Amino acid sequence: MKKLPIQGRTLALLAIIIPLLALFIYVGLRSGPLAPVAVTVASVESGSITPALFGIGTVESRYTYKIGPIFAGRVKSLDVHVGDQVKAGQVLGGMEPVDLDDRVRSQESVLKRAEAVLQESKARQVYAQTQAKRYEQLLSVQAVSGESVATKKQELQVANAELSVAQADLARAHSDREGFIAQRSNLRLIAPVDGVVAVRDADPGTTVVAGQAVVEVIDPKSLWINVRFDQINASGLAAGLPTRIILRSRSGQILKGSVLRVELKADAVTEEMLAKVTFDNQPDSLPSIGELAEVTVDLPALPTVPLISNAAVQREGDKVGVWQIVDGDLHFSPIKLGASDLNGYVQVLEGLNKGDQVVTYSEKALKVGSRIHIVDRISGVSP
Repeated sequence: MKKLPIQGRTLALLAIIIPLLALFIYVGLRSGPLAPVAVTVASVESGSITPALFGIGTVESRYTYKIGPIFAGRVKSLDVHVGDQVKAGQVLGGMEPVDLDDRVRSQESVLKRAEAVLQESKARQVYAQTQAKRYEQLLSVQAVSGESVATKKQELQVANAELSVAQADLARAHSDREGFIAQRSNLRLIAPVDGVVAVRDADPGTTVVAGQAVVEVIDPKSLWINVRFDQINASGLAAGLPTRIILRSRSGQILKGSVLRVELKADAVTEEMLAKVTFDNQPDSLPSIGELAEVTVDLPALPTVPLISNAAVQREGDKVGVWQIVDGDLHFSPIKLGASDLNGYVQVLEGLNKGDQVVTYSEKALKVGSRIHIVDRISGVSP
C-alpha cells in the first residue's frame, strides 16, 4: 500500500481536527460555561401603587355575657343549646337551691330571737332610766349618796348600749332574711340582651357555685377580629382604613371590613402591632369564635413613580440595585427603593426611568460581563 506523503497526512489530520475544534467551540459557547445566560426582561413602568398590610387574626366577640347563679345551687333546667337565638329577658333555665329553704327557716328563728332580745333590752333600758331619775330625786332630799346616783347613771348607759346592739342585730337579721328570700325568688337564668348562645357549660343536675357561668351569650353584632401585624411594615396603620377579610373556613369569599382601632400596647415579644377589625356587614352565617382570618388593610395610594417587580431587585455587596440592559450590554445599576405592595411591585425613587430594561429572572447568577440571552420564560424560575 502506498503511503501518503507527510504533507498530505498533515492536511488530512487538520481536516479532521478543525471541524472537531469548531464543534467544541460552538458547543462551549452554546451550552458550556461560556454559554449566554437565559434571562427574562421587563420595562420599567410608571404608576401608582396602593400599599397594603397583611395580618393574621382570630374572630372574637366584643361583648360576651356569662350567665350564672348568684348563689350556690343545682341546675334544675336549661332550655337552650349552643347556637340558639335568644331575646333579652328570655328565661334560659332555672336553679334548684341546695339548702336555701333551710337557710330561710333558720334565719326566721334568728329574727325571732333578735326581736326577743330587743324587747328585753328595751325593758332594761326603761327600768334603768326610771331608776336613774328616782335616785336623782332622792339625792335632792339627801336620801341617798352621790355614789349611788352615779352607779344608776352608769347602769342606764349600759342599758342604752345594749339596746343599740339589739336594734342593730335585729336589723341585720331582717336584712339576711330578706336576702335569702330574694335569692329564693331569683332562681331563673335570664338573657340580658338579644344574642346567640355560644357556650353551655352545665347540664340539669349539675351543682355550681355562686358566680359560675352556666351559659355564655354573645352579641352577634359585636364580632370583630383581633389582628396582628408585623411592626416593620405597620407604618400607616390607622383606624378607619378599609380591609379585606378572608375567613379560614371560607377561603373563596372576601368580606369587607374596616380598622376599628389600633391598640396602644403592642406585643413586645413577637414584635407585632395589634388592631381590632370589624365587618362592614355581618356574614350570613356567624363564624366560629376563635376562627383564624386573613386580613389585608388597604393603605392610601402613593404618588406616581417608576415601578419594577420585586423579583428584579438584587444585592451586590452592600448595594441594592438591578441588572439593567443598556445598548445590549449588562450593567448593575444601584437604585433607591420606596414602598411596595402585595402584588409584587416596588417603587424606584432613584436610579431608573420609565422604559428602562431590567432583568427580572435569570437562569443563574449574573455578574458584570455575563453574556445573556433574552427569553420569554425560564422553566422553573419565572412565573
